[in-house]
Formats: sequence, C-alpha cells, structure tokens
Amino acid sequence: MTQRIDKFVLKNGMVVLGEPMADVASVAFELALPCGASKLPPGAGGCAEVISDWIFRGAGTRTSRELMDALDGLGLQRSSAVGSALFDLGCAMESQTLSQAVDLYADVVLRPRLEADQFELSRELAIQELAGLDDDPRQNVMLKLHELFYPQPLGANSLGTTAELESLTTETAAKIIKDKFRLCDAIFGIAGKYDFAAVCEQLSKLFEDNSKSVKENYSYKLPGAKYVHHTHDGAQVHIGLMTPAVTLENENYYNARVAVSVLSGGMSARLFTEVREKRGLCYAVGASYHNLKQLAGIACYAGSAPDKAQETLDVIIAEFRRLSKGISGEEIANAKAGLKSSLIMHSESSSARSGGIVTDHYLLGRVRPLDEIKQKIESVTADSVLAYLRNNPFEHFTVVTIGPKELKVN
Repeated sequence: MTQRIDKFVLKNGMVVLGEPMADVASVAFELALPCGASKLPPGAGGCAEVISDWIFRGAGTRTSRELMDALDGLGLQRSSAVGSALFDLGCAMESQTLSQAVDLYADVVLRPRLEADQFELSRELAIQELAGLDDDPRQNVMLKLHELFYPQPLGANSLGTTAELESLTTETAAKIIKDKFRLCDAIFGIAGKYDFAAVCEQLSKLFEDNSKSVKENYSYKLPGAKYVHHTHDGAQVHIGLMTPAVTLENENYYNARVAVSVLSGGMSARLFTEVREKRGLCYAVGASYHNLKQLAGIACYAGSAPDKAQETLDVIIAEFRRLSKGISGEEIANAKAGLKSSLIMHSESSSARSGGIVTDHYLLGRVRPLDEIKQKIESVTADSVLAYLRNNPFEHFTVVTIGPKELKVN
C-alpha cells in the first residue's frame, strides 16, 4: 500500500496531518478537541453531547437556518462523536468544496453564537437521546459496562444523566467551550484529494490563537472484577462482559487483536460457534477490542432469554479462558484474513483514514503506515498469541446485565 503522511504544526501547537489518496475524488477531515466526556467538570455529564449540537445552531454571521443551508449546500456528510478524551467533528465532501467547508467549521468552532433559546433545544435533544437508551438495551449495557470497567472519569458515559442534563446551564456549557476548545491541543486530520500547502495556509489564518496547552498527569489502574445487575422488565437478558487487554503501544497489541478475532471474527469464530450455533443460547454474541490511551479491554455482548442467560455467561467466560489452551492454524489464518480485509476497506475510505490518522497521533504520537499494520498482522502466529495469553490470562471479568434475572459470575 503506497502511502504518504503529511504533517504540519501551527504556531500555537495545533497538529495538522494529511494522507493523500490518489484514486478518490472526495476529501474528508476530522478535528479533534480535548473536550471528551472524561475532560468535563464534575456534574457536567452529557454537556459535550449538548455542545455538539448547540455549536451548529448559528455561527459567525449565520443564523441556525442559514448555517444549515450553507452546510447542506456544500453536500457535506457531517459527523460528530464524543469519546472519553476527544470531541470529534468531521465531514466528507467533494474535494472542490473543501476550502468553503473549512471556513464554515472555523465559524462553528471559534465563533458559535451560543444562543440561549437554541441551547434549550440542544439540551432537550440530549435528554431524549438518553431516554432512548431504554429502547436500546444493547447500547445501554455496553455504556454501563465501560463505566464500570474503566476507572472514573475515563469510563464516563458521554450522555451523562438526566439530572446532570436538566441542571446544565448555558453559562456552564459556554465556559466548557471556552476552556476545552483549545486549538493548541487540537489535531486536524485530512485524507483524500487535497492540496496540503493550501490547507495549511488556510488553517494558519483561521485557527491560530493564543491558547495554552494543558499538560495532564495521570496514573490509572483498572478497578478489578465487578458485577452489577440492572433490573429491567423485558423478555431478554442483555449481558456485557469486559476483561483487561494491552494498549495500542504495547508490543503484544497485534497478538491481542488476533486473539479477539479468533473469539469473534466471524461466523466460524469460537463465540458464534460455541454459544449460538452448537448450543442455541442466544440470538446475538460478539467480542471486540476497546482501547483508551491509558487502558484497554476486550468487550463482549450477548443477548439471551432469561432461562438461558446464566449458561450463556458461563460458556462465554469458559471460551475466553479456553483460548489459551490451544489455537489451530486455520483459526489464526481466518482471524488474520479478517483483520487484513478490514484494513483494506478502511484504507479506501477518506472518512475512515482522516479519523484513523487523528486517532493514531493521539494514542501514539505518530501515524502507523498501513504497510506496517499489515506486516504486524502477518507476523502473528499461533505460538505468539498463545504466549501472549499465557502471560496475560483472561482471569478477571467485569460484568453488567440488564433484564429480569440476575446472574452469577463464576
């Protein structure tokens, strides 16, 4: 995979990264700001979600309607996400509209109108989204799992609580924007068809400021195995399970990723085969790797009938532990093929690449070349995965369940 990474640092410290993609006519960018859920002051849970809507309700000289018309007129495919540490704003478009899109986003980030009546609408939408979790127990159980697995504030739920949202004021939200939208700590990633020199010149004019970087000293440890049940009068028990794993910077990262794929890389993977196909215990089961900058884990979800939920949990934990007993060459080959296939599809999306280079730089301080990732995956063997598992056994499980029946964690 031929790849080039462009890099430029503004005078204020804002990092600009680019990955040109010769065979696309589109371009995508992502701006990451240090305003994630874990960065908010106590009692302000959910505020970043409110802000992600509020700042688009009028900016610069444009009213809310005028801004929406301008964004839609460029045909932008917009996205936003609130993570543990970062607040991400992104969009994808035809390459010829890039300069106009960057101008609009500069208004949104630097000159939002922050009108009080629009704040009430943004807050009400956030409250409705939070209430909607009752109708989406799968998302709900995984959010609660992350809260329990990671130490606070790292595991903070980006949606907050109803009480926090109802007590949130325009003054608090505006102050958070002022304090946390620090361009000196921001990362701007762009991928696709672009002129990097022109992009950097435009960003230098728009985004230079006098903000000062805030260095954070932290030392977090995972709290250990826990189990929490949330009673819900439904027809299913929703199970969330998580166990510690190595972070992206660890030399065993790719062994961990292949191990997860052996467990849950497709319909031939162990969890699907053992839990669903052989025993018919649940309608959905799957595991995935989840990481923050400081800590990481392997998360698993399963949805099962109440009379089968206990066996479902027992079999899942047994499969996690059985993995270190032996892995076949075919399982390793299938897992690696799935990871490389995902890498190829990721490399063909300008949106995925703009987000990928931002994430890499935040987590590692550099962007991993795609060829490096491919080579690391290819170098994994059954022996290397088993050695990793023996040194990092799946022993401690954090479990959250939602449903009519409480379970036992063995």
